[in-house]
Amino acid sequence: MTMKARLFQNYIEQVKPALMEKRKYKNTHQVPRLEKIVLNMGISTASEKGAVEDAARDLGAITGRKPVISKARKSIANFKLREGQSVGCFVTLRREVMYEFFDRLVATALPRIRDFRGLSPRSFDGRGNYSLGISDQTIFPEIELDKIKRQQGMDITIVTSANSDDEARELLKLMGMPFAEGK
Repeated sequence: MTMKARLFQNYIEQVKPALMEKRKYKNTHQVPRLEKIVLNMGISTASEKGAVEDAARDLGAITGRKPVISKARKSIANFKLREGQSVGCFVTLRREVMYEFFDRLVATALPRIRDFRGLSPRSFDGRGNYSLGISDQTIFPEIELDKIKRQQGMDITIVTSANSDDEARELLKLMGMPFAEGK
């Protein structure tokens, strides 16, 4: 039997009972949970040749999964974009890998951001999903600083089964997400 992720054990033993009690859920299946985490790197088409491959390599190092390269669906002349041209890459994480990544994000990567004062509690989409943008991939310890050619940002979307933003905010806060406190 494989060892479950530390954060998943924490979710089962502490977070789920706390949410059941606080929100007065009648059924354990009503308790919100993480469903998936999507990491996306968009690459400017005007940048140099190997930009998409470099971004894919970095994303692969961060997640441990092979990224999918996104292609442009239609040509847009104003953006110097051709149909079929590579415009970015993304990885979708689920189950154990998702919990491992979330744990690394909260415990090691976010504290390495310079002048970090917490994440915006207003980045929810209205359906219980949270998105955050990271301006530099070097906050992840898996990235070797010597091999970086360009700074590359990424978007991280955390999809939960919560019905409202309040439920999702409570779930993420209990799982250790460092939200900035409002004044």
